[in-house]
Amino acid sequence: MSNRIDSHQHFWKFDPVRDSWIDDSMQKIQRDFLPEDLLPLLQQNQFSGCVAVQASQSEQETNFLVDLASKNDFIKGIVGWVDLRNENSIERLEYFSTYKKIKGFRHVVQGEADDFMFRKDFRNGIFALKQFSYTYDILIFHRQLPAAIDLVQHFHDQSFVIDHIAKPDIRSGDIASWKKGIEEISKYEKVSCKISGMVTEANWNTWKPDDLKPYLDVIFENFSTEKLMFGSDWPVLNVASDYSEVIQTLEDYIKQFSKEDQNKIWFENAVSFYNL
Repeated sequence: MSNRIDSHQHFWKFDPVRDSWIDDSMQKIQRDFLPEDLLPLLQQNQFSGCVAVQASQSEQETNFLVDLASKNDFIKGIVGWVDLRNENSIERLEYFSTYKKIKGFRHVVQGEADDFMFRKDFRNGIFALKQFSYTYDILIFHRQLPAAIDLVQHFHDQSFVIDHIAKPDIRSGDIASWKKGIEEISKYEKVSCKISGMVTEANWNTWKPDDLKPYLDVIFENFSTEKLMFGSDWPVLNVASDYSEVIQTLEDYIKQFSKEDQNKIWFENAVSFYNL
């Protein structure tokens, strides 16, 4: 088995106030998740490394991930947080550019108003990313796809990746408007997509691989194996599944592709997108 990279996971020392999104329905993840918890899972599933993605919106979060990455070589890249809306965002990006493992940034746009990505201050921050060769992770609900499409249209030189396939409503089986958005956004050359976060958009207790298949069909049809990468979304996935089951589900689905194409999804696309 070739090397694999998990392009999307999180670490945290659980704080009920800061991490209030982890409510009582998610009791399984109301605790600390640190590199020593992830490493055995990576090893069991033939992963050589991972990309740690911000889970809270503060520069302390970025510093926390930098510190973990400095002590754990298997953390190959970091997607941090910086306030892109702030007029000093260029200075902050410059400051963080001294840390080689920081590859890009993300904002939890799914928690913002639907017009957030049209804000001039936010777009100024997106514009600033390019001069440091930073990527941007787009975290949205499917209803925010039109705003994301407008964003990528305006920044066609910027490398974007869509997290969690833009969070379609897998639970209800609703697919039409999400599919239309995916067909549109995937046309942009610099936009990739993470095969991640699907089980938590399905019914946590009763989902089965067949529930995910129509959504996988759409992203593979539109992004092809050139622009898709695997991300576990560990430890969030634990509310609906476990690490090995998520891997197995994707392994079963991509058996239809050549070994070369499978390797792109597990490894090469993440390495080239994040410059790992």
